[in-house]
Amino acid sequence: MNITNMTQASIAYFSMEIALESAIPTYSGGLGVLAGDTLRSAADAGLPIVGITLLSRHGYFRQILDENGNQSEQPVWWPVDDYLVPVDLHISLTLEDREVAVSAWRYDIQGYGGDIVPVFLLDTDCDNNSDYDRKLTDQLYGGDAEYRLCQEAVLGIGGIRILRALGYHNIERYHMNEGHSSLLIFELLDELKQSQGNAGSKQDRIAHIRQQCVFTTHTPVAAGHDRFSQEMAYRVLKRCDPFQECADELCCYNELNLTYLALEASRYVNGVAKRHRETSQKMFSGYPIDSITNGVHAYTWTSDAMRKLFDERIPDWRLDNSILRYAISIEKEEIFLAHQAAKQTLVEYVNKVSNAGMDQRIMTIGFARRATPYKRATMIFNDIERLRKITQHCGKLQLVFAGKAHPQDQGGKALIREIFSSRDKLNGDIRIAYLPDYDMEIGRLITAGVDLWLNTPMPPMEASGTSGMKAALNGVPSLSVLDGWWIEGCIEGVTGWAIGNSEPHEQQPPTVTEAETNILYSKLENLIMPLYYQNRDAYLEVMRHAIAINGSFFNTERMMSQYVTKAYFK
Repeated sequence: MNITNMTQASIAYFSMEIALESAIPTYSGGLGVLAGDTLRSAADAGLPIVGITLLSRHGYFRQILDENGNQSEQPVWWPVDDYLVPVDLHISLTLEDREVAVSAWRYDIQGYGGDIVPVFLLDTDCDNNSDYDRKLTDQLYGGDAEYRLCQEAVLGIGGIRILRALGYHNIERYHMNEGHSSLLIFELLDELKQSQGNAGSKQDRIAHIRQQCVFTTHTPVAAGHDRFSQEMAYRVLKRCDPFQECADELCCYNELNLTYLALEASRYVNGVAKRHRETSQKMFSGYPIDSITNGVHAYTWTSDAMRKLFDERIPDWRLDNSILRYAISIEKEEIFLAHQAAKQTLVEYVNKVSNAGMDQRIMTIGFARRATPYKRATMIFNDIERLRKITQHCGKLQLVFAGKAHPQDQGGKALIREIFSSRDKLNGDIRIAYLPDYDMEIGRLITAGVDLWLNTPMPPMEASGTSGMKAALNGVPSLSVLDGWWIEGCIEGVTGWAIGNSEPHEQQPPTVTEAETNILYSKLENLIMPLYYQNRDAYLEVMRHAIAINGSFFNTERMMSQYVTKAYFK
């Protein structure tokens, strides 16, 4: 590879995980999928951007579910050489007293107009490394705290050094997608010191670096913010002079908190929805936090049939997602037929991998996201007998679930078992399938093929959520708790339906209230299912509005234009 001919980007986008395609398992869920969609839209727009992430040779994990819903995990093996191109260079960084070599692989994202966004995946499986260090980039979110800190040093410090070795010397903005990559700040400080010597105070140097950094925080859940003891940080980063010099300014409460590090050294900080901005402002008082609501890459997440319909009726939709608003003029029957094609594909897949025996004529509800307690996947089973009675006089119902629980999340694993148990209790009265090993392709099938998207997080713990946006692009309305993006996207009875109000819950651990359950069942029984079975024309009107209103706005094309004007070039 001739590195002198590579694109000289002015924006570097760092993310612990990036979903490049379904067969490359370098992502665990929403954060990585959002990162991939971000870079796909950047390529469509021809933005001068380069991506940095980790290779993750063993991926996140392969999810195995037994007949009772017990989850076990296996490493993911994938043929790296089939998808990525090796870059002929190495850099190194010092962790404790060890020199760790880092190589890189390249993946090119090609935009609609032919522009390329290169993504470099960092790899420590190098000949001169110890067995421990060779595996540092193997598993996404694997290992203990020290392993994670070493991983994040490779991403942040190693990522900057890889960029320099590749010839990227004109980067103006470093975008940290969540705090995992914020150790890049120390490498930027070191570069500044090398170029300017000891001129200026530590505070002056931090202020200088601050003008180059942009930070997006994604989670209102405390456990989602990486923190390391100051003792461990001093030991692992003992050869990182900027950390040793600036630890007092950039560490707090005797720990290295990567979120606070990013907050302290960024010129622009945003949450990923308007409500998330409010929540983040309370969590991190004293730091100005803006909001840019997430989106999804429109072309990636629409079904083949819906793409064909949009190509025929809204020919320039890929160049300008905002004109999806003209979907309001597409004939309802055309939307129905496109949706039925996507539904048939989903039903065939579900019946192939499970014994659910699903029927395309039955109203189908989808729920697919990370399995963890605050997502409250089992809310719909809170009163099984009432749910059964609803289907007896409103019409049949079938449910499709998917989602992985983190290997250490026992509460999330228990939720999966509870769904399996509810399936058995319903004994076929309501057909239920739980699809194992949730990935991009399964997500695309479900969000396009179900008739209603269900989302039940405990507010305000849903930062944004993007699965409902994918559903909306395919004409699938949401029945969702008012949290994250749905506060902005819900027009009651027009784009979907709300469960309760947007008031935050105070209970911990996450609970389901009787009032929420009553609203969910009442809307299914009195509004949604009668509309679906008895007034198809009216239901199709909701589907059409979901595309025209939510699909035209909640996309990464709009999101990236906001990053350009608010964060990158302001």
